[in-house]
Amino acid sequence: MGAKYHYDEAGNMASYFLISVLAIVLIPFTLASVARISAKRPEERVQGCSCTPCNDRRNQLLATNKSILNPKLTRRTVLLLVGWSVVAFLASRVRNVESDNKVYNPYEILGVSTGATEKEIKGLFKKLSKIYHPDKVKATVNETMEQISNRFVEITKAYKSLTDETIRRNYELYGHPDGRQEVSMGIALPSWIVEGKNNIWVLGFYAVLIGGLLPGMVGRWWFGSRGKTKDGIEAKTAENFWKGIEEASGIRDIVKVFGSSFKYESQTKHAGDLSKVEEEIAKRVGDEWKEMSKAVAGDEKAQRALALLYAHFLRLDLGSKALEREQTALLLQTPMLLNAFLNIASARSWLAPALGVMRLHAYLVQALVPGKATPAQAQLPGFDSTVSASEKQDLATFVRDLKESGDDRAVEAGKALENWGALEVVDMGFKVIGERLVTPSSIVFLLVKLRVKAPGTSTPAPVQDAKSVKKNDEIDEKFLNTRGDAEGIEGISAGYAHAPYWPGLRKPGWWLVLADDKSNRIVVPPMKISDVPRSDPSKERNYRCYKLQFQAPPNVGLFTWKVYLVSDTMVGEEMCRPISLKIDDASVLATEEQTPEDEISDPDEDSLAGQMAAMRGGSVKKVAAVEEESDEDESSTEEEEEDGGDDSSDSD
Repeated sequence: MGAKYHYDEAGNMASYFLISVLAIVLIPFTLASVARISAKRPEERVQGCSCTPCNDRRNQLLATNKSILNPKLTRRTVLLLVGWSVVAFLASRVRNVESDNKVYNPYEILGVSTGATEKEIKGLFKKLSKIYHPDKVKATVNETMEQISNRFVEITKAYKSLTDETIRRNYELYGHPDGRQEVSMGIALPSWIVEGKNNIWVLGFYAVLIGGLLPGMVGRWWFGSRGKTKDGIEAKTAENFWKGIEEASGIRDIVKVFGSSFKYESQTKHAGDLSKVEEEIAKRVGDEWKEMSKAVAGDEKAQRALALLYAHFLRLDLGSKALEREQTALLLQTPMLLNAFLNIASARSWLAPALGVMRLHAYLVQALVPGKATPAQAQLPGFDSTVSASEKQDLATFVRDLKESGDDRAVEAGKALENWGALEVVDMGFKVIGERLVTPSSIVFLLVKLRVKAPGTSTPAPVQDAKSVKKNDEIDEKFLNTRGDAEGIEGISAGYAHAPYWPGLRKPGWWLVLADDKSNRIVVPPMKISDVPRSDPSKERNYRCYKLQFQAPPNVGLFTWKVYLVSDTMVGEEMCRPISLKIDDASVLATEEQTPEDEISDPDEDSLAGQMAAMRGGSVKKVAAVEEESDEDESSTEEEEEDGGDDSSDSD
């Protein structure tokens, strides 16, 4: 028999289908949203700076960011709520609908096997009649008389079906009381969709979906992705970065180009007038602001972004919550733009502009004017860029002098100094896996061992014996063979840095750059490092290793470079160390590795190889004269013995 198709009149199958499709879409989106909310929400207890401004900033972030149980009502959240509401509605509908596709099975109703005899069926029916007959059962709260009667009717019907030979044979042969049945195929669509009177509406829906909505979504994604770079910025912004910088660009030139790039980037809605703010900026900065404004003249978006940036640098009060929210959104956009800017500067191998972009990160975090000579004390609580030149001294000494003089700012400054991390280089050098020397074009690793210490302190170098040195070398060699750029150490989690003016929690980080400052060129693109451990003399390895991989130059010689370590959080926290790389010829390495067993000796003079070498003018090993004489003596003795033997035979 052929298959018989029928549509889902009740809509049950369609509900199952919609629940499956919605679950496939909603589950991953919900998990991603929960993970994103959890990641954005700062922890109530964090390790980091404990000064009052930093604590106030964290409390402000806790109040601003919603928790998982109280999320922000964004468009994404609304769509998820609507989707799960539809799933709940469909699930409740399916649950309350009884399935009409169940095949009638008298064996199952009576609870007997298919091979039961008629006598067994009759005996079981009598037992069930005594138990489930309506006259024997009383109605309860959970079961009405109608349900009791229906159950007994099903038992009676099943008994009659199994005691009839024809019906029982159909069950045993075809699994159905009416004999062989057609194959029924259900379609998870209600019949009204394919009815003639609804054709126009259904076709119109498909036309809008396939001909309009889907191409529009694909086109929006395609043209949107083409307009952005891999760093997530607009292509025109990247072009502005590329054309705006020069080989000798300083940090002020970087700020000009960076400010002008905001005319291509999307920004939040303008929150108010900034004319008074610009007047205050011009009063404090003077000609520098005129020069910056001239660089972005004619573009309102860039002028507004630059004004908000300089208001942040000067720590000005905007006087409006709306303007503060606009400034916050702008500042949170800067790390992505600066990272793209750094990639462009590194792609051209220009050292000066790359260092300028790196340093601009710290100026933004600490709210200090870029390029202006500012002491490190300006980053402490209660101080700004107006700190006198006489106070330019070591931070630890500066805070100690504040305490001795009874300054009220000493307490907060001391709290900030407790978690102030000064980077310390334990050791650095070039390594080649499995080799002692560096040969041309080999794969080289710059191995740097770092730790963080408190300003004004020093960590004594541990005394290591030969066994400890060998063990550390083995650990370093094992680390070089791993894929990660940082050594895997458990329990390392850098606390949040002192950043009271940054609209978010900030962990300290540094850029590691290998460069040739004589030619203003970057040898290896910068690498970002983080989670540098604080100094702990009780540990055997009181540092963490980081590696920078590159290919050695193709020519032999001595290369004198410099290693830069630039902080992205604290202004002035950077280091510059000279380093040399010696490239040796591969033949030198081969000569050192050669052993006496590997040397090939000259052939003997009297051998075939020796004779051929002598004919070609090569060197041969001469046979000792003593050996020749002994050979002659032995041969003469043998001849005499032979002669004596002949004479004796003649006499006989």
